[in-house]
Amino acid sequence: MTIAFDVAMLVTVLGLALVVVGSIVAARFISMPGPTSRDCPPVTILRPLCGDEPLLEEALATCCMQEYPAVQIVFGLHDRNDRAMVAVERVRQRFPGADIAVVVDQTRLGTNPKVANLMNMLPAARYDVLAISDSDLHLAPDYLTRLVGALNDPRIGLVTAPYLGRVARPAIASWLGVSAIDYGFLPSFLLARALGRRDCLGSTMMLRRATLDRAGGFDSVVNCLAEDNILGQRVRALGLEVALAHTMPRTTVAETSLRALWSHERRWMQTIRSVAPPAGLAFSVLQYPLFWAALAFAFSGGAGSSFLYYLATWAVRGLAAFVVTRAARPSIPSTDALWSILLLPLREILTVLEIAASYSSRTVLWRNQAMTVSGGGTLAYPPG
Repeated sequence: MTIAFDVAMLVTVLGLALVVVGSIVAARFISMPGPTSRDCPPVTILRPLCGDEPLLEEALATCCMQEYPAVQIVFGLHDRNDRAMVAVERVRQRFPGADIAVVVDQTRLGTNPKVANLMNMLPAARYDVLAISDSDLHLAPDYLTRLVGALNDPRIGLVTAPYLGRVARPAIASWLGVSAIDYGFLPSFLLARALGRRDCLGSTMMLRRATLDRAGGFDSVVNCLAEDNILGQRVRALGLEVALAHTMPRTTVAETSLRALWSHERRWMQTIRSVAPPAGLAFSVLQYPLFWAALAFAFSGGAGSSFLYYLATWAVRGLAAFVVTRAARPSIPSTDALWSILLLPLREILTVLEIAASYSSRTVLWRNQAMTVSGGGTLAYPPG
């Protein structure tokens, strides 16, 4: 056997260890009850929208199903003809008693479309506690209660939350997308947090208006690709902590083609690369044991023992994924879990290729709009 084979085998073992530990940490987090509080200040949910997408109405409706005493919901769009408006109107009809405001403003004060939308929406927010939630997020009824329970600690300046994937339509690309979230992102994010990282996830952010102002406001991150990470850093610079709420919303995985999934996930990788140390994203390939076990098999010249080692790696990787699935039931349907686990070998190869591709170009596609990313993570429209 060659040195390359030995290295691949060693990294496989390391990757499996990271996956197993991360999955255990994730399962414990999912099962752990979070803090709640009797102090329930009024909350404004800010939901920036752009275009129609599968399950949009269902996701927006969960904002109106919150078991919370005082909630204002602000939906924001850049164009009244945006197809997301149809879902908004249907939600308003379904929940006539909900406190819903719709802001339509074509003003774009920066290159990050989501943050530009939030800037337009903020004046409509009546309450001082702000919950920023992505359009495709499906919220549990106690979502706000869990977030506020964390934010009420005076040491906390910003609250975020991890999430699970939700298949919109059965397809290989959709199951691959869910696999990346449930069995890749979630365990690695929670393991990193257990080791001391305090990253902020833009899918959910709750903070007080005064804290947002002290951190520089939305206008200070409106030209940044990873606005959530930078906002979290600025909150920590104020001497406050970024807390993790014990709630697990689900994000819609709408992609049904590999091309669409590749485009979306490649932008994720470029976002991570924009805020990570120069080699940080590259080193993350160490956490994909099936990829390295496949390399070991190739380096062995197709030896039968290496193939058995690959199958054993797949079995352990699948058991680790099952640990997360079991803890998250019924949020992860059995069919989706089965396909996502079976597709893990392809999933890991695809992820490694996406990481490599993120270093090949500084152009990202955001809602079909091409933009360039500078070394500091600043977004700009390409010349012309």
